[in-house]
Amino acid sequence: MQVTETLNAGLKREIQVVVPAQDMEARLLERLNDARGKVRINGFRPGKVPMQHLRKMYGKSMMAEVVNDILSKSTSSILSDRGEKAAMQPEVKMTEDEKEAEKILAGQADFEFSIAYEVIPAIEIQDVSGISITREVYDVPEAEIDEQAMRIAESARTFTAKDGAAESGDRVTMDYVGKVDGEAFEGGTDTGANLVLGSGQFIPGFEDQLVGVKAGDGKTIEVTFPAEYQAAHLAGKAATFDVKVTEVAKAEPIELNDDLAKNLGLESVERLREIIKGQLENQFGSVTRQKVKRQLLDALDAAYTFEAPARLVTAEFNNIWLQVTRDLEQAGKSFADEDTTEEDARAEYQRLAERRVRLGLVLAEIGDKAGVQVSDEEMQRALFEFVRRYPGQEQEVYDFYRKNPGALAELRAPIFEEKVVDHLLGQISVTDKKVSKEELMADDEAEKSETAEAAPEKEKAPKKKAAPKKKAAKAEDAETAE
Repeated sequence: MQVTETLNAGLKREIQVVVPAQDMEARLLERLNDARGKVRINGFRPGKVPMQHLRKMYGKSMMAEVVNDILSKSTSSILSDRGEKAAMQPEVKMTEDEKEAEKILAGQADFEFSIAYEVIPAIEIQDVSGISITREVYDVPEAEIDEQAMRIAESARTFTAKDGAAESGDRVTMDYVGKVDGEAFEGGTDTGANLVLGSGQFIPGFEDQLVGVKAGDGKTIEVTFPAEYQAAHLAGKAATFDVKVTEVAKAEPIELNDDLAKNLGLESVERLREIIKGQLENQFGSVTRQKVKRQLLDALDAAYTFEAPARLVTAEFNNIWLQVTRDLEQAGKSFADEDTTEEDARAEYQRLAERRVRLGLVLAEIGDKAGVQVSDEEMQRALFEFVRRYPGQEQEVYDFYRKNPGALAELRAPIFEEKVVDHLLGQISVTDKKVSKEELMADDEAEKSETAEAAPEKEKAPKKKAAPKKKAAKAEDAETAE
């Protein structure tokens, strides 16, 4: 096998491979000899089939197997010999001329093909001990725990039918039909619907017009859908709702006590508070973690400025762009509605894709050098958590992931990345800062749009806070260099 480098420009490589016809012939004869003692052909005793007859019957198919074997094994061996890692699956090209192909399969011509790929750039791991970040911490006060407990208690509140007019806080049970331009619209009809006045569950203005109604009343309510309403065909439209009130009920008072907790299936109100406190701490802790991670990624992004493999960047950009355009289409909006242009958005997301790929490679290299591993137990736990999202299809989803290494890699990637982040956090300076909930939850547009994490999250388009949402980098990002 003759291997010749024909292109070495930046990260791009092209290799020309020539397997002489005599080598192809030798490989074919080896296969034919192996098959000679196994095949059963009428008129010949086992092992006595003439080689020429065997070649006539199976020569082309076995030579095709030789070709496939060379292609499957040579790429990895060539890269290994060169000490290179391909950023993506190398592109293999061979002759498309039928006559040339026939000669190769007949053992009458050299087998020539080329391999084109981009290499993972050499990444020199840098000292991170000089990185300093601030960890914003919000301590959940008892008052907020009680406030959340009261919200939960609302779900267990009881109502008693009354004869009088509906007031704020009362529950109105009704049938209604919504219309736009006199025509009923999809999703605008319901029967036996319950609405607590003042809860803000319906379109602005709807609940206000129900104040004063009584059981048995009929009423036509006039509203206008918000301009940002999720159903684009209704956004900004004037509508009427023909309402028939079937019941008005008064809310019974609620009190945080053990009886309430027992109605919720818990042994005491203190246990209820413990659960709520844990949930709130996890919620705010997750935000803290994301902000810490973004600061770390920003520092790494500033420290590593190597060229990212173009094919990886293109693949990542395409993933982002597909989600952005899909979200715009579903919202019935254009780039102009988001105070940007398609050209500017493309440029912004291209920069984001480059950042993600670069950081993915950096994290993979750091994790590899640090010996970060994802255990079988962690993978099993992640798979079970994922499968639980598909009730009724658990076994089907489980089998799919167990049989598809690529799909399993998508589950492994965010675990691996978080472990690498933990490794790095143990090496840098982290200063805790007590903040208010408002400070912790403040929406930092730069953080949202610049992050390059492997774990899926929602992000926003550039230039405007009400921009379309899109998925963050695919889980493969952190795996690219492995």
